[in-house]
Amino acid sequence: MITAHNLLLTALRSPESMISFKLAEWDLLVRQARHADLLARVCVLLEEEGLLDMVPREARNHLESELMVAKAHGRVVRWEGYQIQKTLEHLKIPVILLKGAAYVLGDLPPGRGRLFHDVDILVPRNDLDAIEEALLRNGWMLNHLDQYDQRYYRQWMHQLPPLRHIKRKTVLDVHHTILPKTAQFSPDPLKLISDSQPLNGQGCLKILSATDMVLHSATHLFHEGEFHYGLRDLVDLDRLLGHFGRDNDFWSQLLARADELDLSRPLYYALRYTRAILGTAVPEQIDLNALKRRPRGLAPTLMDFLFYRVLLPDHPSCKMTYTRIARWFLYVRGHALRMPLYLLIPHLIRKSIKRRKDA
Repeated sequence: MITAHNLLLTALRSPESMISFKLAEWDLLVRQARHADLLARVCVLLEEEGLLDMVPREARNHLESELMVAKAHGRVVRWEGYQIQKTLEHLKIPVILLKGAAYVLGDLPPGRGRLFHDVDILVPRNDLDAIEEALLRNGWMLNHLDQYDQRYYRQWMHQLPPLRHIKRKTVLDVHHTILPKTAQFSPDPLKLISDSQPLNGQGCLKILSATDMVLHSATHLFHEGEFHYGLRDLVDLDRLLGHFGRDNDFWSQLLARADELDLSRPLYYALRYTRAILGTAVPEQIDLNALKRRPRGLAPTLMDFLFYRVLLPDHPSCKMTYTRIARWFLYVRGHALRMPLYLLIPHLIRKSIKRRKDA
């Protein structure tokens, strides 16, 4: 039975089911998908199944319009990639595109219908000063952050403070690793960089290997403290696993790489929830219970309670009992995974005070 809170999930798992939707269901689906940044992705799914012409015109207008927006975003990201490559090429260092930018420039399935809020790159930590200097000379500027936030990024975080281009207004996040150095898990960024793959005709620009791309996507999602676009990121994982998983060797390589990079915990969550929520095809021989760093005791039951709530669209029709508590708990958990208590408590107090002042 399709209920309001699982309407979008039904559409994502079974695109053919949308053909029987009534206009009231289409109205709600469009609003849920738009809140989740997945409206263009729904349009892509219908196109791939050859079903778009069977959608009522009232809904198809919204779908096709959003897909046009997503394609425009893709063109912007490709142009931004070219600008980054032109700015940093002279440094002769690898510049690895992450997440959405990698999907688009790598022509990977998650790139179709993807909307963007920023571009992320990964570079060697030892080259950060030269990279920041080159970017600042070529139109990128630091966002207006107070002294505390500047120090927070540079001393504790895994990236520079966000940069915004003075003309194009695009936002660039420059990472030197994928998790803060104070985090519980500490994958070696040099291993990610050394195994990265070149992009044809893109100079210094590269993308992560197949296994590392999945592991980074999983780490980004399940170490987050905010889940406004959690379902979108889970759909990205579903598309990556479906694409790379056609190679039978990929799965054993993925498990081995997760162990090597100390990222078995986020991989466990990624496989568990893509399979449970989106029906991702994970081979039967992949035993989630055997994964290293699987939560013990009652922890899996608690995490199910939390993630099954926050990985729904951030829309009023999808709110379940205790959704707000689940979001708060995972917000605190996300910070606790990144920072020890002696840093976390003062940081959260400061953020709370600042949020009240800005309200």
